[in-house]
Amino acid sequence: MRRNWFLLLTMGFGFAFLYVPILLLMIYSFNESRLVTVWAGFSAKWYGALLRDEQMLGAAWMSFRIAVVNASLATILGTLAALAMVRFGRFRGRTLFSGMLSAPLVMPEVITGLASLLLFVALEQLLGWPQGRGMTTITIAHITFSTAYVAVVLQSRLQGMDRSIEEAAMDLGARPAKVFLLITIPVIAPALVAGWLLSFTLSLDDLVIASFVSGPASSTLPMVVFSSVRLGVSPEINALATILVLTATVAILIAGWMMTRQERASQKLTEKREQQMG
Repeated sequence: MRRNWFLLLTMGFGFAFLYVPILLLMIYSFNESRLVTVWAGFSAKWYGALLRDEQMLGAAWMSFRIAVVNASLATILGTLAALAMVRFGRFRGRTLFSGMLSAPLVMPEVITGLASLLLFVALEQLLGWPQGRGMTTITIAHITFSTAYVAVVLQSRLQGMDRSIEEAAMDLGARPAKVFLLITIPVIAPALVAGWLLSFTLSLDDLVIASFVSGPASSTLPMVVFSSVRLGVSPEINALATILVLTATVAILIAGWMMTRQERASQKLTEKREQQMG
């Protein structure tokens, strides 16, 4: 009994440590006062001020576009890499490929950012592309490390996948491309959604790598927020953080609903197939 109370208290302290600061931040986003730690009444004026801040809105729009492009391309590349690792067996250079694929997971962001910057400078001198640093270089740098995370998620899903459905479809005459589009993709859809969301979040949250590969006219949202916070925490930042937290919560709920629905559909398909066989 004592042990249960200890575990509950430990769990409560852990959750409080994680979520109470976020809750306070959301509450103080409605503070009338400009001082973020002194409550002076309820007001939503900082949300209006945030919507009139062109620098913040421009940075948010750029971060959103980079995150969408990064997540989409990283999901495609990560899926192809995971398929090569799981379905192609042991091929020449597999160990090197696996090491290069997982290297961004353990590489310090400072090293990744500096290496990306040197690469872009060398490419501009040799090929004339990319010209300067901006949205293109940030997107390429983000795809570099996001692909590794997507590949890990997809590898785990593909290794646990029941391949008997694919084999049955091919025995009935379906071509590999049709099997991949109609069977493999729906089965691994939850992992694809998880990988896309993970890449989107990593890109939207990145500050270090973007600081290395961005130009003077291409500041992302984390860079603008970091610059603002260095001069003091503004209530506008609290309002922005509240919007991001609510957006992330809605996205997680939608993704969870989609995954639950997909798992139920897969279970029904498996039960139907077992009934037909037995």
